[in-house]
Amino acid sequence: MPLTSQGMASVRVALEIGRKRTFATALEWPGWCRSGANEEGAIEALLAYAPRYAVVLHGNLRGFTRPRSASSFQVAERIRGNASTEFGAPGTPPKEDSRPASAGDLTRLEQILRACWAAFDRALAAAEGVELRKGPRGGGRDLNRIRAHVFESESAYLGLLGGKVAPAATHDEMREAFIEALVARAAGELPDTGPRGGTRWSPRYAARRAAWHLLDHAWEIEDRAIP
Repeated sequence: MPLTSQGMASVRVALEIGRKRTFATALEWPGWCRSGANEEGAIEALLAYAPRYAVVLHGNLRGFTRPRSASSFQVAERIRGNASTEFGAPGTPPKEDSRPASAGDLTRLEQILRACWAAFDRALAAAEGVELRKGPRGGGRDLNRIRAHVFESESAYLGLLGGKVAPAATHDEMREAFIEALVARAAGELPDTGPRGGTRWSPRYAARRAAWHLLDHAWEIEDRAIP
């Protein structure tokens, strides 16, 4: 892995660049992804959230070192954004996510996903009975709507992998089905295209997108909770 001028291992990032918004995604660390008005702003936001991402991992994975400055990031890929980018969500998979996922890769992705699920659950539990601060125009989902939104999104993500779950599935059942679908996609047991011809997500990108969404809302809850 390349080194920065300070001698520290650099963090490889992909930049998804839209007209008004850019996302910086740490390629080796699904879920660590933030946005800014431009490339520099996105990387600064990624740097600012490194301590919070370290708390999410909470010693579950070795090898994560908090970068000291923006110079610790190495841009490995620039991606053209799309409508999702402008809306406020990363929407284009990095080329790296098309690589096959080995058994070891899948184990690591599962560990990160479970850490992100746990972080989201902790944020929900801590905010029960607590008012969430509204936006400048009074907007913002309440806690129950955030919970429902994340669950509905995970159901959609599962479909984009090619997996299925019963309509009345619990959150835990949905999560286990997601892990099973990751493994099945990596093994070639689920086709690359859906029944209507749409391209399905790769295991790497599905884990990355799900982890980002979980942490984005976990951190939203933490930031909006009024003591």
